[in-house]
Amino acid sequence: MANILDIRRRIRSVINTRQITKAMKVVSAAKLRRAQERALAARPYAQMLTNVLKSLVARAEIYDAETGEPKHPLLAHREEKNILLIIVTGDKGLAGAFNANITKAAARFLESKHGKNIDIEAVGRKGRDFLRRRYPAARVQTQSLAELSEASQAEPEVVERAATTQITGEHVGVLGKVEFAQASALAENVIERYRREQIDALYVVFNEFKSVIAQRLIVEQVLPIEKIGQQTVRQVEEMSEEDKKKAKEAAVRAGVGLRGPDRQVEETASRFGTAPVDYIYEQPPEELFRALLPKYVSIQIFRALLESVAAEHAARMTAMDSATNNATDMIDSLTLVMNRARQAKITKEIIEIVSGAAAM
Repeated sequence: MANILDIRRRIRSVINTRQITKAMKVVSAAKLRRAQERALAARPYAQMLTNVLKSLVARAEIYDAETGEPKHPLLAHREEKNILLIIVTGDKGLAGAFNANITKAAARFLESKHGKNIDIEAVGRKGRDFLRRRYPAARVQTQSLAELSEASQAEPEVVERAATTQITGEHVGVLGKVEFAQASALAENVIERYRREQIDALYVVFNEFKSVIAQRLIVEQVLPIEKIGQQTVRQVEEMSEEDKKKAKEAAVRAGVGLRGPDRQVEETASRFGTAPVDYIYEQPPEELFRALLPKYVSIQIFRALLESVAAEHAARMTAMDSATNNATDMIDSLTLVMNRARQAKITKEIIEIVSGAAAM
């Protein structure tokens, strides 16, 4: 049987570990509340922008009457030869299978597009490190999000291909405080590459966050725009019932709300696009449509970053809650083993004393 002193040392070690995991759970819960508020606060603007574009589509000629080709380049469909994939992971670990699931989904997508030229923009340190070990970096990399936000009007650099699948951009440290300027700079760079026909499609891999218990890992096609206001999801992976149960229990213990999007706000915004009203526009509807469509792409990328941050904090909170519970169970188990060992030692000493007395 194990030494009592060794068991006590192990119990102290597990207690210290439990204190760390409990503190990390509290920190993640606090960050989750803020990230959840930001993600939910951005939705009314995105919903209204979507419905304004829907209204403009009904009042503007976005397709050429003779050729049937779209007038805006972001609506143009081409054969997918060159693809840009944005992979949004976290900068830190200890979040369960959060980062591993994203990289696995990205690997499945890359396998499904085998034989095509794929450029990868890695957002987050964990995804960057995973991709670096498997794919080469382009000989001339694009700028980071911080550099793009300072010079958003600069033309994208010409990249010489290093392989069929290559890394063209690394954006680390931007998820700590996601700003719209960062997403807008990345979107402008992507839009310019799409206009120049350097890429034929844009996909984003991220964790879509509706609430703590309503998340899904998706691969969403952003460009070309097929239908405004409707997600074009190419791959999806839902949370299992067991994961939902664990997330709910962790959220209840941490005091985090389980509320999802405000349906009333979405319904109010949706009436704008369907209202039978003849709006008076200061500029022609076609001009407004051309100006707002790039913002629509920017808000899609911004939403992906915000929701991925919220989903990461939720995953880390759940993982740390499970680790805290496991540490508590281990402490109870080790305490039981220690008590049994101590009882066995006392019993042995009593037997030795009784045997010695009987021998005399």
